[in-house]
Amino acid sequence: MNYDGEFKGKKVLVTGAAGIYGAWIAAAFAREGAVLCLSDMRREKLDEVVARLGLDPATTLLHGTDLTESGSIRELALLVAAEWGAPDIVVNNAGVYPRTGPLIDLAEAEFDRIMSVNVRAPFLVVQAMARLMVERGVQGAMVNIGSGAARQMPFGSVTYCMSKTALERLSKGQALELAPNRIRVNVVEPGFAPGSDFSQLPPDYVERMTARIPLGRNSGPEDTPQMVLFMCSRATSYVTGAVVSVDGGNSIGTYQPPSNT
Repeated sequence: MNYDGEFKGKKVLVTGAAGIYGAWIAAAFAREGAVLCLSDMRREKLDEVVARLGLDPATTLLHGTDLTESGSIRELALLVAAEWGAPDIVVNNAGVYPRTGPLIDLAEAEFDRIMSVNVRAPFLVVQAMARLMVERGVQGAMVNIGSGAARQMPFGSVTYCMSKTALERLSKGQALELAPNRIRVNVVEPGFAPGSDFSQLPPDYVERMTARIPLGRNSGPEDTPQMVLFMCSRATSYVTGAVVSVDGGNSIGTYQPPSNT
């Protein structure tokens, strides 16, 4: 889609920017001329992303954010406020996907970590950035990266699935409350992508997952980023509180090839 310079100079915050989806999303905005703030707990990896994407280190903000610590999120907000005043676009991409095993064996600390990164952090990031935007009269867009796991329940993933369901409800609440300020909040659910945290799983499991995707392939580097761009564009200026799946139909149901017998 041709955005005809719509994103040129727009200030875009991407969390989890050192991960595969975060880097893909950052690259898509950079190609459209946006100015980026990249956030990730792995601060050293952000320098690699800047170099790989050919970003200008002088204009790209970097922050090693520990999303489990509210103080670290406040530091991120202070950086954005000092350098930009406020963002135009926020993409909450950071998340964790641990296969924790049976719930009866799940450690309380692991439960807290998953909920902290996948639910509490998007709440605090949106809250902090929305305050900056409202104070400065910025009308913008936010995208929270969700998951089809909000409606599906793979064995051993109870906490992750619950966290993504909570994120959807949180996003709708954010959309409702920020609508009077003309700040839109939507959810984009990516598909299964090679190289993402999802694929740090046994190869046979990954193969089975891929085979069950109705459109017959994994997610590529343009699928999710292009939807994120679209949801932040003028073309969707009347859309807020929506949940959009970009997963090859996987959230509809799993494809079962017909038996030859």
